[in-house]
Amino acid sequence: MTPGADFILTGAGELVTLDPALGEGPLGVIRGGALAAVEGKIVWVGKTSQVHKAVGLHGDGRELDAQGRVVMPGFVDSHTHCIFAGSREKEFAQRIAGATYQEIAAAGGGILSTVEATRDATTDELVAFATRRLDLVLQHGTTTLEAKSGYGLTTADEVKILEAIRLLQDPHPVEVHATFCGAHEVPPEFRGNTGGYVDLVVDEMIPAVGQRRLAEYCDVFCEQGVFSVEQSRRILRAGLEHGLQPKLHADEFSATGGAELAAEVGALSADHLLHARPEGIRAMREAGVTATLLPGTAFFLGLPYAPARAFLDAGVRVALATDFNPGSSYTPNMQLIVTLACTQMRMTVEEAIQAATLNGAYALGLQAQVGALAPDRWCDLIVLDVPSYYHVPYLYGVNHVRSVVKAGQLVWPRE
Repeated sequence: MTPGADFILTGAGELVTLDPALGEGPLGVIRGGALAAVEGKIVWVGKTSQVHKAVGLHGDGRELDAQGRVVMPGFVDSHTHCIFAGSREKEFAQRIAGATYQEIAAAGGGILSTVEATRDATTDELVAFATRRLDLVLQHGTTTLEAKSGYGLTTADEVKILEAIRLLQDPHPVEVHATFCGAHEVPPEFRGNTGGYVDLVVDEMIPAVGQRRLAEYCDVFCEQGVFSVEQSRRILRAGLEHGLQPKLHADEFSATGGAELAAEVGALSADHLLHARPEGIRAMREAGVTATLLPGTAFFLGLPYAPARAFLDAGVRVALATDFNPGSSYTPNMQLIVTLACTQMRMTVEEAIQAATLNGAYALGLQAQVGALAPDRWCDLIVLDVPSYYHVPYLYGVNHVRSVVKAGQLVWPRE
C-alpha cells in the first residue's frame, strides 16, 4: 500500500484517462474507476474496488465519490484572448445584419475598438474583468488556459496586459499560461507603416517581455492585410531569441503559407487553419506542429469550418480551443466547442475529447503535466453529470460540470 494520499476519487462510472495503456479504447476508459494523488500529482489509477487496498488516505485527506458519473481531465484551452476591457455586442448585431468582420474592422471596429478600451483600463481593472471570465471558464470545466496579449499594441500596454496575466496566475484555480501577441494587429498610429510596427515589436516589445519573463510563447496574426509570412518569420525568430516558443494564427481568411511557416520555425501550434494548403498540412505533420482548430470562431462569424478531417487523416495532431475573445468567439465553454467539432467538422467523439484535453496540452508543450489522468501528471479533473462521455457533445447547450479538481484540490463548487 502507498500511504499518505491526500486526494482519492472513487466511483467514476467512466474514468476517461486519455491513456490507452490504462483502460479501454483510445481514451483509456476505466469503468468503475478511481485515482489517488499526493501533493497534487496522480500516484495511482485503477478500479474503485482496488483503490483502498493500493493507496492509503492521509488523515486530513479528501475522498470524492463521483457516484457513477463521468470523470475526465480538465479541459486545456490552448488559444484565448480573454484579457481585455470593453465589449463589442454592437458589432455582433452588425454582423447579424450582414456586415463582415473585415468591413467592421475597416470602419474602426474589430480588434482596434478593444485596443482602445484596453489601453484605457488599469492593470487592476484588467485583472478584475479577467477574474470574472476565469470563473466562467472554471465552471465549464477548463483547468488550464492560454491567454494572449495583443489588445495593447504599445510596449507599455502589452506589458500591462501580461502583468495582469501574471497577477491572475497565483490566486485563481485556473492555470494560466501567457502568450505575447503584440503582432495581433497594426495599431492606428502605424497605419500604412506595418514595417515600422514590426520594428517596434522586434526591437522593443519582445526584449521587454523576454527580460521580465512575462510570457512563455510568442504569437503572430499571419494573414493578408495584417502581417506577412516574412514579417511573421522575423517576429517569431526574435521571440525564440528571447525564450518565447512560437505559435501563430495561420491561414484563417486566406492561404498565406502560415502552416508552412509554423513548420519551418518549429511552432508548438498553428491555429485557425481554415485555408491551409495541402503542402502546409504535410509540413506540419513532418515537423510535429499541432493544428489548433477553433470552431467557435467559424460558428460565431458564420464562416466555413476548418478541414479537421484533412489534418487528422494526414496524421497531424489536432487540438481544440475556444478562441475566447469579445469579437469573434465570445464563449468560455469547451463543451460547446467539442459539440461543434463533432457536428460541423466531423470529428469523432473520441477525437474531439482528446483534442480538447491532451492535444490542447501538446499545443502548449504541457503534455507531460496536464491533459490526461495518469501517474506523474497533475490531478486536474472534472466530474460530469452524464452517464457516458458521448453525452458531453450529445446533450449540448448544457453545462455538465458537477465538480472541478485542480492539483488534487476541489475548486468548484467553492466551499
